[in-house]
Amino acid sequence: MDLKGKVVIVTGAGSGVGRALALAFGRQGARVVAVARRRERIQETTAAIEAEGGLALAIQADVTDLAQVDRMVSQSLEAFEQIDVVFNNAGSFAALGAVWEVDPDLWWNDVTVNLRGTMLCCRSVLPHMLKRDRGIVINMSGGNQIPGGTGYSCSKVGVIRFTELLAKELKHKGSSVLAFTMGPGFVRTEMTELQIRTREGQEWLPSSKAAVEQSKDRPPEDCARATMALIRVACSELSGGAFGPDTDFEDALRKAKEEGRTRR
Repeated sequence: MDLKGKVVIVTGAGSGVGRALALAFGRQGARVVAVARRRERIQETTAAIEAEGGLALAIQADVTDLAQVDRMVSQSLEAFEQIDVVFNNAGSFAALGAVWEVDPDLWWNDVTVNLRGTMLCCRSVLPHMLKRDRGIVINMSGGNQIPGGTGYSCSKVGVIRFTELLAKELKHKGSSVLAFTMGPGFVRTEMTELQIRTREGQEWLPSSKAAVEQSKDRPPEDCARATMALIRVACSELSGGAFGPDTDFEDALRKAKEEGRTRR
């Protein structure tokens, strides 16, 4: 997909990977809808896009609230008349600790933001994409085997399987809409700072602090670059796949096409 003139929604666009994604889409010539709960943060993101000559719209919304998500999609369509890409990046990793010690409300909130939020955004935007028979959905994946972070891990396993099944549902309907997951690697963000600073984070995820101290954390722009590369080669053969900053997309495409020929 050539992103010039396309309309892209990025959730969690107020900081970190979400902001890097929004800026990257803007630099590709896309019209960007930046979504997050904190209005001042997404206004900073849209201002940065516009300072580089892009076009952007800030919409405050909580992705776990169906009415707010529906309103966000409606406002995007009112402003730009189409939606070509949605990147469900909004996420939460607040519950740190063993299952028998962790706050169950924090645990469930991680699942709610990461899995329910992704589902609601897909549910609201897909009727429009299906009607046009075009569009790309990208859902943010993440570490799915993290002791001490079971809420986050279980939700990300759910996001990966959800996306695989969503791709199959789209193919079952004969739709050209595509769905993928993208993982960012370890990026130092507001979310991962909790792992670095807290006692629970240092006990259960010492690798986070070590990565920062050893300068092994990834810049958020790595995920953004990988996303642009994925969109350039996005096709039905790859739909449902999970990708990341280290993916060789040309090789992935070649293998997917070879597998498709073998199955036939």
